[in-house]
Amino acid sequence: MKSANSVPNPVDVHVGKRLRLRRKVLGHSQSAVAKALGITFQQIQKYERGANRISASKLYEASQFLGVSVPYFYDGIDDENEPSDPNMTVGQGAAQSLLMTYEGVELAENFPRIRTDNHRQKVLGLISALAAGDE
Repeated sequence: MKSANSVPNPVDVHVGKRLRLRRKVLGHSQSAVAKALGITFQQIQKYERGANRISASKLYEASQFLGVSVPYFYDGIDDENEPSDPNMTVGQGAAQSLLMTYEGVELAENFPRIRTDNHRQKVLGLISALAAGDE
């Protein structure tokens, strides 16, 4: 049993992020996935945070429900900062990393809806400034 202060295993966090990403891409709620897997939505929340490890049987059931193979959940795990495909460009690797996050999916869904070039440039400037401030 984990103590209250233990840090989730990075593999569990990665698998949880991939679960959340696929769920969001398909537009499923946590409740819908939970129902399909025969568990509570709270358990899905724990899986997505990496707080609880997904068993092999639940991972297989999730892959079936979400229409992906089991290896999908491990894609990019070797180095989340580098492209997992050696033929992928750095920009493609950055896009893949972005889409591994909930916020990245939200950004990707909404950015193209910004109608003016000026506003898109301002959003990019804001993101660049915030990123530079975090370094």
